[in-house]
Amino acid sequence: MSALTVNGLCKSFGGLHVTRNVHLNVEPGERRLIIGPNGAGKTTLFNQITGDLKPNSGAISLLGKDITKVPPRLRAHLGLARTYQIITLFPRDTILRNVTLALLGLSKLRWNPFVPLDRQTALMEKAEEALGRVGLAGLKDRPLAETSYGERRRVEIAMALAQDPKVLLLDEPFAGLSADERHGIAKLLASIPRDVTMVMIEHDMDVALDFADRITLLHFGEVIVEGSRAEVVADPRTREVYLGA
Repeated sequence: MSALTVNGLCKSFGGLHVTRNVHLNVEPGERRLIIGPNGAGKTTLFNQITGDLKPNSGAISLLGKDITKVPPRLRAHLGLARTYQIITLFPRDTILRNVTLALLGLSKLRWNPFVPLDRQTALMEKAEEALGRVGLAGLKDRPLAETSYGERRRVEIAMALAQDPKVLLLDEPFAGLSADERHGIAKLLASIPRDVTMVMIEHDMDVALDFADRITLLHFGEVIVEGSRAEVVADPRTREVYLGA
């Protein structure tokens, strides 16, 4: 059983076709890298997988279950989590509270607007555990506004990991980071156990290629090359479309 399967996914906005008959099959534990120039349809593909965008046609399966028509909020309950290219967190809240709020979304307590979050011991302990996994346990009480950009990337990853995902989508997790910060995030991602399948969009090829078991190249919304790192890098279509050769 595949961790994530996309069959014939199509999405258009008027006459603009953003994904065209995309097929993707990601095995459990795999590290899949999705590359392509700006406008290739990479983030739109993620948005369809998470349910933020409804495809015009095609199907999406998560762990063998068809989720094409499943509401976005329920896909997280089925084991799907993601990070975003643009970080959207709560700057006035602490790091710990940001992660706890992410967990609250999976809890029945989310329906109670009067719930005192600081009394939800189980949620906060799980949030602290997630922060420990990304190396931020010592900063848990720091307001997010007082953290570096690289630390905020780690908070976002902690929020996703706290949800115990089976499939984790990472949308440009190295974007905007310094060389040292990129190295730290790469080391963090490498430490995530293989019981979490990861699919990553990334432009930083030097770091991203080391991450990937298999690579998919999108161009104008279509998969034009797919294979191992060596196969994709050697393919002349990759050099022409992505590397500008």
